[in-house]
Amino acid sequence: MIYHEAIVVGGGLAGLRAAIELNRQNVRVAVISKVHPIRSHSVAAQGGINAPLGNHPRGVYDTWEKHAFDTVKGSDYLADQDAVIRMTKEAAERIVEMEHWGCPFSRTAEGKIAQRPFGGAGFPRACYAADKTGHALLHTLYQQTVKFKQASERNEMALYTEWLVTDLVVEDGVCAGVIALDIASGKLEAFEAGAVVFATGGAGRIYGNSTNALINTGMGMAVPYWAGVPLKDMEFIQFHPTTLLGKNILITEGCRGEGGFLLNNKGERFLAKYSDSIKAMEIAPRDIISRNIIREITAGNGFDNNYVHLDLRHLGEEKILQRLPGIREICMEFAGIDPVRAPIPIQPGQHYAMGGIDCNTECETVIEGFYAAGEAACVSVHGANRLGGNSLLDTIVFGAIAGSNAAGYIRDLKGRKCETILKNTLKLTEQRIGALCKSEGDEVPVDIKVTLNKVMDNKVGIFREASRLKEALDEIKTLQERYKKIKLNYTGKRVNLSLIWALELKGSLDVAEAVVAGALDREESRGSHFRTDFPKRDDAVWLKHTLAFFTAEGARLDYKPVNIGPFEPKERKY
Repeated sequence: MIYHEAIVVGGGLAGLRAAIELNRQNVRVAVISKVHPIRSHSVAAQGGINAPLGNHPRGVYDTWEKHAFDTVKGSDYLADQDAVIRMTKEAAERIVEMEHWGCPFSRTAEGKIAQRPFGGAGFPRACYAADKTGHALLHTLYQQTVKFKQASERNEMALYTEWLVTDLVVEDGVCAGVIALDIASGKLEAFEAGAVVFATGGAGRIYGNSTNALINTGMGMAVPYWAGVPLKDMEFIQFHPTTLLGKNILITEGCRGEGGFLLNNKGERFLAKYSDSIKAMEIAPRDIISRNIIREITAGNGFDNNYVHLDLRHLGEEKILQRLPGIREICMEFAGIDPVRAPIPIQPGQHYAMGGIDCNTECETVIEGFYAAGEAACVSVHGANRLGGNSLLDTIVFGAIAGSNAAGYIRDLKGRKCETILKNTLKLTEQRIGALCKSEGDEVPVDIKVTLNKVMDNKVGIFREASRLKEALDEIKTLQERYKKIKLNYTGKRVNLSLIWALELKGSLDVAEAVVAGALDREESRGSHFRTDFPKRDDAVWLKHTLAFFTAEGARLDYKPVNIGPFEPKERKY
C-alpha cells in the first residue's frame, strides 16, 4: 500500500494546477495520470483562455461582471451564477499568474497579452498563444511541477504516469484513497490519501465524430459515479461547429475570432439567414452555429450534403502564419489544403461535456475529502452551453480552488485508519479483473465500442427527438449486457492495453447511459440540448440541474435547483 497526503488523478491543466496548489500549501501530493502529463488532452486546446484584461482596443471597458453575464447568457441560464462569478472574478489573477510562470502568450505591439474575439463574448477577451494556447499553458504548469518535484528530497510531489485508476475507495461517506493499475507492469496498487482530487477530463470518445483524444473515454467520470457520486447535467454535450471534414480534428474558434467566414455552396455567409446568428455571425455561440450549419446542409446548401467551408484566405498569409500556424499545419497535413489559398472543409463534431461529477463552487462533492475540477467536473459554470475560452479558464481557476480546499481539509484531518477498506477493495478489484481476463465470452470489446459510437453519433447528436433517444437508451442497455460476455484477445499482465480498453469501455457505456437518460427526460431545448419535439426553452419546469445516480438497474435521475444570482433568465439573442 502506498500513502500520500493527497492524490490528484489526472495530469492535465486542472490536475497539475490542483497539485501545485497542494504543494504550495506544504502538502505532499501524488499525481496519477493515465498518460504522461504533457500528453493530456489539455494540450490540444487551441484558440484562447478568457479573462477581462482589457488589452484589446475594443476591450478597454471589459469587466468581470460583463464576463460573468456573457457566461450566464451563453449557458442559456443554467449555469450556477455564484460559480460563474467566482470564476470570472479570479480570471485575471490566474492569467497573470500563468504569465509570471512563463507562459508564452502572444503579445500586442505594446507588449501586453494579446486578446481576440470569441463566440458569445461582448468584448475580445480570449488571451492566446497563437493557436496553441492549451499547449503553452500545459507545458508551463508541467514545468512548475518539475520545479516542485526537484526542489526537495522529501518526495513532496510524486508523478505516477501511465497508471489507470479503477476505483474510488469510500468508507462511511469519507474518501480513503484509490485503486490504480500500473499499465507497464500490470500490478494493482492501493493508494491511501487524506484527500483525492479528480481532474480526468471529458467523455468525448463515447461519440465517434469527436475532437477529443482517444484517452477521453469518460472513465474518470464513471469511477466516482460507481462510488456514489452523482453526475450532473450529462445531457448537455457541446458540438464544435468547425472540425476538419472526415477527421474531426478541431479547427479553432480563433479562426472565426480573427475574421474567418463560414460559406455555403453558393459562396454565401449563410449565418445571416438565421435570426439567432444574424447579428453575431461567425462569433455567435457554438450551439447556435452548429445547429445552423446542419440546417444549411439539410437545406441542400452544403457541399456533398456533408460540410460547409471555413474561409480564411482574405486574412492574408502573414496573419495566418502569425496567429493560426497550427491550423495551417493541420490542414496541410491531414487534408492536403493550404488555408492561405483554399477554404477549409468543416463540419460540427462532439467537443466538450458541460456535465460531469457533481460538485459545488468549492469543488466539494457528496463524499467528504473527494474533490473534482476541470471537464470531469460540473461546478457548474457552463450550464447548457460553454463559451469558447471558458474551459481553459475553468481548469486553472477551479484546479487551484480544488487544491486549496483539499489542503485545508488535510490540515484539519484527524488521524484515521483506512487500511482494511483499501485492502478489501483491492482484493475485489483483483478478482474482478481476474474474472475479466478468464472470460470465455464471444463478444469483442471493439465491436461494442464502435456500435456505441454509432448510436451516440446518429441518435444523440445536435438535434434530438424522443423516439430516437429511446432507441439509443435501449441499444446502450443491450451493449451493457453484451459487455458481460466480452473476451480479451490478450491476458498477460505487462502493458495489457486490451484489458485497459475493456475496463474503460464499461465506464463509457455507463456514462453514455447517463447522457441519454438525461436527454430523454429533459423535454425542452436549452443550449446544446435541442429537442425537435420540444423546441422551446421552459424555465417554469426545467430551470434545474439533472442528477444521475448509478444503480444496478441503470441511471436514476433526480434534480436540484440552479443557483440564480443577479442575472435573471431572459431570451437569448445575439
